[in-house]
Amino acid sequence: MENKNKLQKQMTSRHIMMLALGGAIGAGLFKGSGEAIGIAGPSVILAFLLGGLVLFIVMNGLGRLVLSSDNIQGLSGIIKPYLGDRTADFIDWLYWSLWMINIIAEAVAAASFMQLWFPNVPSWIFVLILAMLTTLINLYSVRLFAETEYWLAFIKIAVIIILIVFGVYLVGHEIFNIGFGSTISRMTSHGGFAPHGLKGLVNSLLVVIYSYGGSELIAITVSETEDPKTAIPKAIKGVMGRIISFYIVPMILLLIIYRWDALASTSVSPFVMVFQKMHIPFASDIVNFVIVLALFSSINSGVYASSRTLYFRVKENTGFTSKLAVLNKHQVPQRAVLFCTGTLYIGVILSYFLGDKLFNYLVGSLSYSVLLTWMLISVASFVLAMKKGSAIERFFSGLVIIVLALIFIGILMNNTIGVTLFTACIYLIIFFSYRKKNPEIVSDKI
Repeated sequence: MENKNKLQKQMTSRHIMMLALGGAIGAGLFKGSGEAIGIAGPSVILAFLLGGLVLFIVMNGLGRLVLSSDNIQGLSGIIKPYLGDRTADFIDWLYWSLWMINIIAEAVAAASFMQLWFPNVPSWIFVLILAMLTTLINLYSVRLFAETEYWLAFIKIAVIIILIVFGVYLVGHEIFNIGFGSTISRMTSHGGFAPHGLKGLVNSLLVVIYSYGGSELIAITVSETEDPKTAIPKAIKGVMGRIISFYIVPMILLLIIYRWDALASTSVSPFVMVFQKMHIPFASDIVNFVIVLALFSSINSGVYASSRTLYFRVKENTGFTSKLAVLNKHQVPQRAVLFCTGTLYIGVILSYFLGDKLFNYLVGSLSYSVLLTWMLISVASFVLAMKKGSAIERFFSGLVIIVLALIFIGILMNNTIGVTLFTACIYLIIFFSYRKKNPEIVSDKI
């Protein structure tokens, strides 16, 4: 009978591996890579590599925190022993707000891509369909969510592998025809390797960090994963390999095949350009479909992450909010899921009245939230390393905090004052909404 009041461990190592793979591969790669190239030129390769190294250290710290924790319930359960109750409360609400903002923005983005096929259909209809699909998937069972994400990640990875194969063929063909030097020279022509200097490289890191955001999602799955202390560290170990395979290799191939300014100025995805060069029929439709799937995957993951974070945060409450922690017969927090998918409908209404202005504010604040989430994970990892870690763990934990702080300053200097104030207001509300729990109530619940 106990199990009826607990989340069920229905995710396997296979699911966690694909969640970790798919987490860092979103629409940012398929569509946003052109934007990043436009900001930094060919030096964007260094930005993706540096961002990947930061992510690798953050995720390794997260893995150590998972292994050292006995009672893990979301990100708060991981960092609470090291940074205290208030910070634990803050990171949960921060992460929840991050996904709430993200699913609204990406649902509207997905609708805009769908409208390329159905221009006469209002965007709110597509958002409604996405909201209903993600609600059904997340309400039925965690295994259905995991299987859906598994196959969505599989499709995204398959398309990237196809691009790499095509890219290697096109590069090899050009080397055979015009020589190695002439082929590679595209990366340094038109302003050199870093046409916009160090500033361009730093600015592109904002896009890179946003693109990599989502990898930390696997920490939320701990309560529903079979043998999490084996599955999660195993998934984390492959982070750097995934970054090189699915971001850096395609980026190098794209910059060899095309001039960077051509990739930056195109209105279509760089993936479309490669598929078209290989004379693949319906190339733009294929990539458009994959972008929609990538966005749907992100929305689906966002509903999962936000509903579980909300569940962990309110299940020990005694007031009205505790009603959001009710589990259905599939051991899914149904009211938390419905509450989180409900924000999609609110997003549609707000976008109808406020238009793009709202989403510029929402998307602009996401880079802050991803970075701050990573920072808190890294600080907790540093505290753990100082207590019982090796010298090299202490060094890298401290180094990544400094690097994240520098990137944060870069975001602060480049974001508009309106976005910064909007984000600061969210953080202040979260910080001052903290209420210390009554120990007696908590012990009764346990």
